[in-house]
Amino acid sequence: IGTQVWATKNLNVTTFRNGDSIPQAKTDSEWEAAGENKQPAWCYYDNNAANGAKYGILYNWYAVSKISNGNKNVCPTGWHVPTDAEWTTLNNFLGGESIAGGKMKSTSSLWNTSYYSNMGATNESGFTGHPGGSRYNGGSFWDLGILGYWWSASQFDAMNAWFEKLIINNNSSFKNKWHKSIACSVRCIRD
Repeated sequence: IGTQVWATKNLNVTTFRNGDSIPQAKTDSEWEAAGENKQPAWCYYDNNAANGAKYGILYNWYAVSKISNGNKNVCPTGWHVPTDAEWTTLNNFLGGESIAGGKMKSTSSLWNTSYYSNMGATNESGFTGHPGGSRYNGGSFWDLGILGYWWSASQFDAMNAWFEKLIINNNSSFKNKWHKSIACSVRCIRD
């Protein structure tokens, strides 16, 4: 996409590049403890492996940030978690945040159109953004089928990091900051 090469699927790995395991947090208390202790963790949405196959795995920021995980990379060799600046480059190439989301969203039935239409979705960029939802720092899951969230490698402050969001009923791409213990998808970009 422009000068960037993005993976076309969300990350779905349970180990760092060096082979070390990323701890899975199934229960609400396991997820909450990982965030409170600033430890890497991953989960399937609703702890259902079928969701991992469709949408990829959800990770807290401590799993994706080399700042907090001992300089380990969660992406395969030759790839990395995009920085906030790299997300901005993508949005700018696609015409700006106000229209980039539609060009990034897949036209797949994974978007739950029972209540809203998948506004502006063309996937003309080839990004193929799916709505993998998220997991709150207390452990509850939400937004599967209607929102996609992707971490950046860039932190905002000691508690929050930048992420990118696509919404079913909007053709924009949204940048925001979120608590590092929240679960988001990861989309790798080539080095």
